[in-house]
Amino acid sequence: MPHVVTDKCNGCKFTDCVEVCPVACFYELDNQVVIHPEDCIDCMACVDVCPVHAIYAEDDVPPEFAKDILGAEKGPGLLSDPRSSF
Repeated sequence: MPHVVTDKCNGCKFTDCVEVCPVACFYELDNQVVIHPEDCIDCMACVDVCPVHAIYAEDDVPPEFAKDILGAEKGPGLLSDPRSSF
C-alpha cells in the first residue's frame, strides 16, 4: 500500500491533495478521503500539499494512526463504486 490517509483528514474541507493527484486515486468515504492503493503511483504529490498533514507513506504512519493502515486496506472494498472519484 503506497500511502495512507489518516483520521486527521476526517472532516477536512481542503481538497488540495485530490486536485494535485495525477491519477485521480482519491475517493470520499465516511467524511474523509481515502487513496485507492491499486491506483496510487507513489508520487507523493498529495503528501506535500496536504494542509493538515494527514497523508503518509505506509511505513511512515505515526503509531497513533496505525489503525488507519487497516482502514486504508479495507477502504476500497467499502466503496459502492470504487472507480467513481471526485
